Amino acid sequence: MQGKSVNILGIETSCDETAAAVVADGKVVKSSVVASQTKLHEKYGGVVPEIASRAHIEKIYPVIKEAMDEAGIAKDDIDAIAIANQPGLTIALIVGVTAAKTLSFAWDKPLIAINHLHAHLQSAIMSAESLEMPAAALIVSGGHTSLYDYHSPLEPRLLGSTIDDAAGEAFDKVATILKLPYPGGPSIEKTAVDGNPKAIDFPRSMLGRDSLDFSFSGIKTAVLYYCRGQDMKGENKVDSMSRREIADIAASFQAAVIDVLVKKTRRAAKKIDAKTILLGGGVAANSSLRTALQEKCDSSTPPVKLLVAPKQYCTDNAVMVASLAYYKFKAGLFADLTLEPKASSS
Repeated sequence: MQGKSVNILGIETSCDETAAAVVADGKVVKSSVVASQTKLHEKYGGVVPEIASRAHIEKIYPVIKEAMDEAGIAKDDIDAIAIANQPGLTIALIVGVTAAKTLSFAWDKPLIAINHLHAHLQSAIMSAESLEMPAAALIVSGGHTSLYDYHSPLEPRLLGSTIDDAAGEAFDKVATILKLPYPGGPSIEKTAVDGNPKAIDFPRSMLGRDSLDFSFSGIKTAVLYYCRGQDMKGENKVDSMSRREIADIAASFQAAVIDVLVKKTRRAAKKIDAKTILLGGGVAANSSLRTALQEKCDSSTPPVKLLVAPKQYCTDNAVMVASLAYYKFKAGLFADLTLEPKASSS
């Protein structure tokens, strides 16, 4: 007779999505609810922390209730409550952490603290039938670009991260320069389809032969200078550019960023003799990045297997939180009611 499934309620409020999900045994998604705030932040061209926090407060309990209803379970069927408490916007994280601690106390359920970035890694392996170790893992999102040596869900070791702008942040800023709609990532990708990725030779910052860190501030500045002139005193040429010219800039920028991401990931894979590469995070939804990394994996000697998060789980969601929490549950790694949010990862 098989044992009872472990049902975990996951909660995610690290940035601008209010999310809740119920996942059984780390793999069976019983529900996933995400309340997006894109429209609220659109006119500002980026996430405004105070607006995000207020929206989380309004949505958090309705989203949790909807996730429970969608899963068809009651509080007695929940085995633990998982919350992403780091990294992220503190003012946003605190809403989810407070809700999770309240439910943990009221329902007498264990509380599990989850690192948001580690959860993104979980998105890439959830549906995998097998995972050959070691794995080099790339998380690329609006706030983070990081490489990990991945040996188990509970032991990812940081190999490198961004020293300035994350890749997703650069996408958003370049989209603003080009006067493309927010969020910038999808807009750049859509616009780049009609452009020539070799039209403009934007810089690739590799930070030295062995570096596994990232820097995308230089390419963002290069696009700005291209559009405004080196002295920044010229008019914004974007206003007079054709759609093809803007598409060429978008395609060339995207190609430069992807080139760095792929080369750095391959560098990390060689360093740890990885048999698998994992890809997750919001920018992992970019089709050109997925294709370029797949081609690099296929052409490697020997070939390396690529596991990529499904597109619906690339952006922030609670499925990845609840899924990773299953492994912490099995290991008895619980938090107590003194748990606090942390802006940076530890």
